[in-house]
Amino acid sequence: MVFLSFTLAIATPSCSPFFSKIVIKRSCKSLYNDHEKTPTTNTKPEKLIIPSETSLDRQTVDRRNLILGLGGLYSTVNLTSLPSVLANPIKAPSFVPGCANSGWNLDFKQGVRSGACCPPLSKQLEIDYKFPTTGETRIRQPIHSASPEYIEKFKKAIQKMRALPDDDPCSFKNQAKVHCAYCNGHYTQMASGYPEKVLHVHYSWLFFPFHRWYLYFFERILGDLIEDKTFGLPYWNWDNPAGMEIPTVFEEGGKSNPLFTSYRNVNHLRPAIIDLDYQMEERNHSPLDQIRINLCIMNRQMKRNASDAASFFGGKYVAGSNPIFRGDPSVGSIEAGCHTAIHRWVGDPRTPNNEDLGNFYSAGYDPLFYVHHANVDRMWTLWKGLGGEGRKEPTDKNWEDASYVFYDENRKPVRVYNKDCVNLEDLKYEYEVSETPWKSSPPKPRCMSFATETTSPENVTDMKFPLSIRQTVTVHVKRPETNRPKDQKNTIKEIMLLNGIKFDGGKFVKFDVFVNACGDITRISPCDSQYAGAFGLLPHKNSEIMDSKTGVRIELTELLEDINADGDESVRVTIVPRVGCDDVTFEDIKIELIDISEKESK
Repeated sequence: MVFLSFTLAIATPSCSPFFSKIVIKRSCKSLYNDHEKTPTTNTKPEKLIIPSETSLDRQTVDRRNLILGLGGLYSTVNLTSLPSVLANPIKAPSFVPGCANSGWNLDFKQGVRSGACCPPLSKQLEIDYKFPTTGETRIRQPIHSASPEYIEKFKKAIQKMRALPDDDPCSFKNQAKVHCAYCNGHYTQMASGYPEKVLHVHYSWLFFPFHRWYLYFFERILGDLIEDKTFGLPYWNWDNPAGMEIPTVFEEGGKSNPLFTSYRNVNHLRPAIIDLDYQMEERNHSPLDQIRINLCIMNRQMKRNASDAASFFGGKYVAGSNPIFRGDPSVGSIEAGCHTAIHRWVGDPRTPNNEDLGNFYSAGYDPLFYVHHANVDRMWTLWKGLGGEGRKEPTDKNWEDASYVFYDENRKPVRVYNKDCVNLEDLKYEYEVSETPWKSSPPKPRCMSFATETTSPENVTDMKFPLSIRQTVTVHVKRPETNRPKDQKNTIKEIMLLNGIKFDGGKFVKFDVFVNACGDITRISPCDSQYAGAFGLLPHKNSEIMDSKTGVRIELTELLEDINADGDESVRVTIVPRVGCDDVTFEDIKIELIDISEKESK
């Protein structure tokens, strides 16, 4: 292996600037192996790579190779002291060497997709994206009711995208890799000065804006391929009873259909009704009962458990923090709920890793992914339209200035920011209106008293943490106040925080949470108020993150009113493991009053 050495003078941000020498080594060995099913064994960039036209904040830097020379003494430089990396927002790297192919522990020898998810390198520097000044608004239509002409346009566009060569960044294969690269630890936070920190857009407030931008460019590429700049990506209307099946257009014609993939759960094809509470087992609900359950779930995840930005978008994630081990760990209600349930419900259990939709690395290879996430994105718009003090995007600059890099329809790399994707008017697309019966389908109390127990559950303050949920756990949790005035409840919500949930990121994890459960808990459904919420996550696993950690927020304000428990000094919380919970533990369970009217999301 050959190394090139040179020195770089950097002025330090002190009152009396001095210059320091950085010794830099560059390896001429490629980091990439982009053949199907042959991920490279070099799982992370080890050397600093600086194209002459870029600045330090865009590079893959190994801090072990940065040597500060001062007065004949050498010490390791902490790059956070350099001016170019003082910003806090997450900043995705440019399309330069620095993306690492998968090193996580899925079975790629048996897997059906490649772990080599790095996008093509760019010969151009990325520029900040500027919205086109012309063009009509694209209308995204529910695919179950779309016209045959519209469906044919969609099929034609996907077919043309599939026909593009593998080295074209707009090819279907490379578009699928975008999700894999951003969601499985292929990127680091090198552009923010933390090359040893993994970048991951799930499980935090990056989830919604990243996927919005991702679909935005995917849609524009499709329209460009069929020379129709008005073409809008269809959405899978799974929150409406009329759309609660895998759309027929994705299966008809088999392999001759560009929307088809053989990696879907054959037991869940039409006329099966989607299960928005799916936990990897088949339940014998009638179609009408399943639809009713789905509507109750949507009501809870969009309304009751999503009254503020942190509950809906997820917790803060800033530069320098690990993607899971971060300062404000929580997953948004939609991401941990119906979003994950649909991924897993569609994924093929016959494959080693539940490909395609059932795993982050392979999800983008199913065209159904894009119409699924179009409806996820639609939830953002509907959530804001529900009104209320807290239904606003985060105003924290760390959220607004977080950025990603995509290839646009002209194959040019562009950097985009969260703050620029808030208004659909700027993005020039909108959703065709579809009925939302879940708005009037709230959960209702099953009963008003506890079941008789032979032993009383422990108080949470007496429990030993971390708390395992290998088996069902029931604890009493003290409330901060009782019988609060109604006007106070409009802006200050009572929220239960399940903190420090540690789990194996290589598994599908699902558990349910009940409050003041009464009678036979196995008979309590998501349509009962005592069912407080669920937690579900897809596998993601990076080789350097053996354990993952996050949190859940569950709002109790309306729930306790429903079951006439607003005057109780404590609530009884029951956590029931469903799938993948053998290694799951909690660090804390508590109830807090949180002001959702504050400008900054907490």
